[in-house]
Amino acid sequence: MPLIHRFDGVKIQMYMNDHPPPHFHAEYGEYKVLIEIATQQTLQGKLPKAQLKGVQNWAKENQQELAALFNRLNPPIKR
Repeated sequence: MPLIHRFDGVKIQMYMNDHPPPHFHAEYGEYKVLIEIATQQTLQGKLPKAQLKGVQNWAKENQQELAALFNRLNPPIKR
């Protein structure tokens, strides 16, 4: 799983061949969360409030780059 960014003890990562909706994973100590790229909302898990706010703000500022990276790592399946 590629490490995308690290700040304030939070690791931001994204899986290859992951499920929709487009999202990324954030870890802080024992806390783990999945954040939807389009809305910056929590899909699963939790982070402490201060770290979650920082992750959401960072994701909003980098939304287009995150969406493009998710699409590169998770191309549509051709049938």
